[in-house]
Amino acid sequence: MLTTRFVNGAPNWIDVSTTDIDGARSFYDGVFGWQFQSAGPDAGGYGFFQLDGKTVAGGMQSGPEQGPPTWTVYFQSADAQATAKSAEQAHGSVLFQPIDVMGQGHMAILADQAGVPFGIWQPGQTKGVDVASEPGALCWVELYTPDIAATAAFYHQVLGLETSAVPFPGGTYTCVNPADGGEDAMFGGIVPLADAPSEAEGGPHWLPYFEVEDTDAVADKVQQLGGQVRMPATTLEGVGRMAKFTDPYGARFAVIRSESPQG
Repeated sequence: MLTTRFVNGAPNWIDVSTTDIDGARSFYDGVFGWQFQSAGPDAGGYGFFQLDGKTVAGGMQSGPEQGPPTWTVYFQSADAQATAKSAEQAHGSVLFQPIDVMGQGHMAILADQAGVPFGIWQPGQTKGVDVASEPGALCWVELYTPDIAATAAFYHQVLGLETSAVPFPGGTYTCVNPADGGEDAMFGGIVPLADAPSEAEGGPHWLPYFEVEDTDAVADKVQQLGGQVRMPATTLEGVGRMAKFTDPYGARFAVIRSESPQG
């Protein structure tokens, strides 16, 4: 399951870039009860979404030149420079070179072999988010991609991730775990884009899931606050009740009331 006992290769941070940070603050406060805390005058408008004083995500204002609003998943790296080089060697790319973030850690934005952006975070003073797999916090991530085998090979080479096939109603699901944590540390899955009609329009991407106590109530709240439902609340036996959305500015995310801790 996704925890804050971070190991290399596991998600340890997430943030949203949006064309309207004030609107996003209001939206996510209404949906999850998050409060926004500025990172300070030197942070370029970056800030932290917090729940009961604990950081669950980051957020920032973005311009048109930075692409559409999106959630970015970051994975722990022991060496951001080495990970960026490894991504290039594996036929990915470096979208934003590794930099030191005011002593808090080193970050970079990379893209995999299919062009999907993702972040890496080399911990410094900030290890990662303060809470995971609890209501209102990140609990699972999914990668929608045209080629599972090529994608699995890329992330194994770059982040050391391992995959396993898990049966579920209607087929199998490719789960992902960090090498250091074993299968008990599964944190996400890889899904063929062709098998996910609700995701295909947006092209390959990482999708974050946030744990909730009532999926249907969240879906209602999303619509009341100007977001859109891309997949209505659906129960998958043995997994949980989930739904997929876009916020009012176009950033995609999902929620789940899990039947099991790992989502």
